[in-house]
Amino acid sequence: MSDVKKTQTTASGRKGLAGLKNFMKSPLALPVCALIIVVILSAIVTKIKYGANFFSINIKDIALPGEASKFVLYGSIIDILNRSSELIILAVGMTLVVAASRGTDISVGSVMAITGAIVVRNLGESYDAYAMVPALAIMLGILGAVACGAFNGFLVARLNIQPMVATLILFTAGRGIAQLISSRPILDSATGAKIGEATGVILYVRQESFRWIGGFFPHSIVPTPIFIAIIFVVLLTLFLRFTAFPTYVKTVGINPKAGRLVGINSVFITFMTYVICGLSSGVAGTIACSRIYSSDANNIGLNMELDAILAVALGGNSLGGGKFSIAGSIIGAITIQALSTSLYSIGVPANQLPVYKAIVVILIVLFQSPRFKAMLERFKARKNTTVAV
Repeated sequence: MSDVKKTQTTASGRKGLAGLKNFMKSPLALPVCALIIVVILSAIVTKIKYGANFFSINIKDIALPGEASKFVLYGSIIDILNRSSELIILAVGMTLVVAASRGTDISVGSVMAITGAIVVRNLGESYDAYAMVPALAIMLGILGAVACGAFNGFLVARLNIQPMVATLILFTAGRGIAQLISSRPILDSATGAKIGEATGVILYVRQESFRWIGGFFPHSIVPTPIFIAIIFVVLLTLFLRFTAFPTYVKTVGINPKAGRLVGINSVFITFMTYVICGLSSGVAGTIACSRIYSSDANNIGLNMELDAILAVALGGNSLGGGKFSIAGSIIGAITIQALSTSLYSIGVPANQLPVYKAIVVILIVLFQSPRFKAMLERFKARKNTTVAV
């Protein structure tokens, strides 16, 4: 009987080892391993520096003195998931753009700023009531972002402009557009007549309910951005799961000419990926302006395009187009936020953070390099030969 158990244990161990080897060859191996390493390092840093448990999740009262109690979930993991919500949404849209156009959309941060400016401008700054129904204002902001995505898609898909160059237009002009939308009239102190426009003004939403989008809904202990990110990812996943769109995206990304020969409208597919990316920028921009209950055209979405591209690359997706993994990009986004949170916790200034992210980029490019992979294979072959001898 014991021999039978040993045989079964050995067989199950071999299956487990074979499954692990197969997983390490999959595209998700890189992002999962990177996330595990970052989480372990974060847990060690948190324990050494603060003596706290990185994995602990508690319920905390965040109400100010004199306010009614407001209990929410509190912990490092909750904070990482909350802060990575916008990046997850952006990374999902960026994944489709990279897969179809073999390029990147570097305007997503500026489009976030445009969305925030449209939403806050329409909501108004009154202490008494909103100037427009919030749902309509948010819809207009997101439609503005979709229009920006359609503009980028037209330049790339129809005019065949390189994605980097095409999206550079809104990357450069987008924040200026957001500042114009956020402009405020300058009035003469004596007559009250308009004498000019002040651009680049930070507009504020005075209604408390607007903060629910970037904070907490009443009686909810989970941050609202986490719910929004989950809903966005689930809806897009269902769309990709029950339509042929992902197949078309992969085909166009690998060989658009071959796609046209088999009847795929390569122009339309590429255009739609930029529209979806614009949609993701609009949703992320709405969350970002709700967090600070204002439209700050200079800072909303600043450098987010770089983090979104990094999340796609860290997710095991090839920046050369073709096959893509939404799950990998989500894991990549969470990994980047976990890395940022850990670096902040040990006192790394915000202006030095890009240096450490650059190191991550170098490692990603290195591990994705075909020549580096060939070197690893040769090293393994030599090692196996030495052991055999």
